[in-house]
Amino acid sequence: MEHLFEKLEHYASKDVYPYHMPGHKRRKWGNLPEALYKIDITEIEGFDNLHQPEGVLLELQKRASFLYGADESFYLVNGSTCGILSAISSAVHEGGHLLMARNCHKSAYQGVYLRNLKVTYLYPPWLPEYDIFDVVAPEQIEEALEKESDINAVLMVSPTYEGRISDVGAIAEIVHKKGIPLIVDEAHGAHLGLAEGVHLNSCQLGADLVVHSVHKTLPALTQTALLHVNGPLINRGLLKRFLHIYQSSSPSYLLMASIDNALQYVEQRGNESFRKFHRLYGKMMEDLKACKNLKFLPQEGTKQDVGKLIISVKNTEFTGKQLYDILLERYGLQVEMASGTFVLAMFTVNDGEEAYIRMTKALLELDSQISMSDVRTGGKRKKGILWMEEAAWEGKIVSSQGIPLTSAWDGHIEQVSLAEGPGKFAGEFINLYPPGIPLVVPGEFITKKICDDILESVRQGLTVQGIIKKDDVKITERNVYLKILTTPSDVTQ
Repeated sequence: MEHLFEKLEHYASKDVYPYHMPGHKRRKWGNLPEALYKIDITEIEGFDNLHQPEGVLLELQKRASFLYGADESFYLVNGSTCGILSAISSAVHEGGHLLMARNCHKSAYQGVYLRNLKVTYLYPPWLPEYDIFDVVAPEQIEEALEKESDINAVLMVSPTYEGRISDVGAIAEIVHKKGIPLIVDEAHGAHLGLAEGVHLNSCQLGADLVVHSVHKTLPALTQTALLHVNGPLINRGLLKRFLHIYQSSSPSYLLMASIDNALQYVEQRGNESFRKFHRLYGKMMEDLKACKNLKFLPQEGTKQDVGKLIISVKNTEFTGKQLYDILLERYGLQVEMASGTFVLAMFTVNDGEEAYIRMTKALLELDSQISMSDVRTGGKRKKGILWMEEAAWEGKIVSSQGIPLTSAWDGHIEQVSLAEGPGKFAGEFINLYPPGIPLVVPGEFITKKICDDILESVRQGLTVQGIIKKDDVKITERNVYLKILTTPSDVTQ
């Protein structure tokens, strides 16, 4: 089979002068390596066109669909975001009704906005020991579909950002009984279903639209992703139309070659690489059982994906951000993210043994040095940042609260301090980044609990998007501002 990177390299070695874009003309400019310029091309003779593939790109996409067990697959160079937007737009007509997990990435809410959708949210159960959400259960979806008969599609996340895996097979059966499609944001599961002993992916389990971020868990360049479609419920022509809208008309051949290269790696070395990955990760988890103060989310059968190491500091003197900083500054270990009470470190098939040795050594050493907080002596238990209202943790079904997203985001807004926020309606998204899951969606009611969580996040040094700090030194509820809605767009128009 012809692979894109080798084809690009061969073309770079030929004596063909580029009287076409890009403007660097395949010649070195500035400090970037010359090798990058030489293989960065546009849709020239022999290299196909992603928006109407008939040659090498068509064959590569067919190969991706074979590997993942999909009917049809599409290369994405605008990340999973354009895949989520295309999936929602093709599955739900404008003004339609989407049943959606509330722990979806912010791109899903942008899809709701663009299609002016009605939304019913599913709140996954909360795991208080680790301050993370679990997965949406099949019975939650079944109950929601019984209650609201006009739902046009279901959107869920699996694996979650923290690695929790849903029973997608059971959910697909429930959704299909209603004759509607299931969309799975499987951005963090591009490795699933590709080797022996690895959990099946959502294509193999019956989902209609599945999005994978190839760069998240496979050895591919940032911004690379895949969108898969299965079954008769999705209008393929409409899906391709939205891909043309949300995807760049000048797709990067470097990024597409990176997708091909990652999947080629899996084809050639998948079983061997994943066996080694599971062995090294399993040994690290076994060694970390010696920790007395730090806690780790265990591998519970098929429900927790391998590679997402949740390091809880809930019973220690540290916050998640403090542990994050120590791991980086003292040990040179850059983890994925910090939350109020935990740190998330990611491991993939491309990690060598050194990655596990360094992390294990650092955590064992830190665990022996840190002291317990006052939890065990009857003091107040440290809480994490909970993102949503406490009432939502019980796996409830909640229809869109407050003012519809589209009306709210297009409405008149003003800035108020956190002290003035409770009782108002949000005018902008607010989220920790990573992971990019909204704490507040435009149009939702703002409570004092939400404002307290935002303030605590800022004080801990976490990255909070959607707020304005008037003073970086003194952080109080009076000098941290958020945007609130004064008049919805459907009233002002």
